Amino acid sequence: MQSALTQTVIDRAKLAKRPYEIRDTRLNGFLVRIQPSGIKSFYCEYDRGKRWRLGRVDSMPVGQARDQAKKIMAQYHSGIDPIEEKKSKQSAISLKEFIEIFFTPWAEAHQKCHEKNLHRIKYAFKPLLKKKLADIGVVDLERWRAARIAIGNKTSTINRDIASIKAVFNRAVDFEVLEHNPIARVKKAREDGSPKVRYLSSWEHSSLLRALEDREERRRCERDSANNWRRERCYPILPDLRKKSFTDHLKPMVLISLHTGMRRGELFDLCWDNIDFEAKIITVTAETAKSRKTRHIPMNVTCEDVFCGLKKRRNSGRVFQNSDGARFDNVKKSWTQLLKSAGISKFRWHDMRHHFASRLAMAGVDLNAIRELLGHSSYEMTLRYAHLAPSHRRKAVELLDEEW
Repeated sequence: MQSALTQTVIDRAKLAKRPYEIRDTRLNGFLVRIQPSGIKSFYCEYDRGKRWRLGRVDSMPVGQARDQAKKIMAQYHSGIDPIEEKKSKQSAISLKEFIEIFFTPWAEAHQKCHEKNLHRIKYAFKPLLKKKLADIGVVDLERWRAARIAIGNKTSTINRDIASIKAVFNRAVDFEVLEHNPIARVKKAREDGSPKVRYLSSWEHSSLLRALEDREERRRCERDSANNWRRERCYPILPDLRKKSFTDHLKPMVLISLHTGMRRGELFDLCWDNIDFEAKIITVTAETAKSRKTRHIPMNVTCEDVFCGLKKRRNSGRVFQNSDGARFDNVKKSWTQLLKSAGISKFRWHDMRHHFASRLAMAGVDLNAIRELLGHSSYEMTLRYAHLAPSHRRKAVELLDEEW
């Protein structure tokens, strides 16, 4: 089949029981192949039996694919076989070079936490970075695994790193840098499917809130003292913190985290436009959510009071901004000091999300409702809280008493 390849022609191409092709009448050798599964890919056939896969239709516009096909043909007519040259380059490219040249741009476009993921890959697999991509195999990964176990890495950490490096090699196959994934047979180690969830005990919860209040009062007293000193010397007076609902970002951030289960990044990206005071709904947009799916979280009275207090300062842009008016990137220092004051150990910021879910489970909230509030991509992720809602199991066992 031949036609002037345009986006409209490609979009209207119907699926068939067998793969078929539409060849471009504008550029000889440029074509699109339609699979029965619905996948449509651009190809450049620069000689008989020699094809170069340009990419999928859903990842590149037709104009860009046609320009790339022209370059490949020009290269071939100048005496260089593109496929042979590509094979020679593939045999020389290292893991580090592939990550920097190919994987990083892809990750930036498709992964929400690409910076963290790229850092973990480069740190965890530092011994393999200089090796040629085509020379890395199952043995290398098993030796790496043994070395990580020897230094005490957790099984979950090792499994997460293996998943990350396998994703790198999968992209290498997609980009046709490799013909197949040489580490595809590397399996994850078995781990506890229901890991222990860290949440605050009643005492810890009260202690954390008390530490927040003590911190607020301490900061207000320090500001009072500073203003008295400045007043005596006729210096400009600093804003009175006793007239403000909160002295800084920490208390409202902690309260919102405890009462919504929002991820730290979602909290940092939260804008006033995403808060509906009339409907009492907080919207976590797809652009900021880890799952890339929008979800809505109802506001309780505590959340509403916090946002109303913050709204007196600023009601546009991001809800939380640092002293420079920019997005927060971490609150580690103030959080660590708060936990120390509260006498709480081994409790991460992310654990407030677990605490939110755990309290709901213990209150008898349906696990599927908890999954929707947390924005989990799968139900299995929510099952870690199932043991905190033992009432259904207890009722089931108590049925046996009726038989005696």
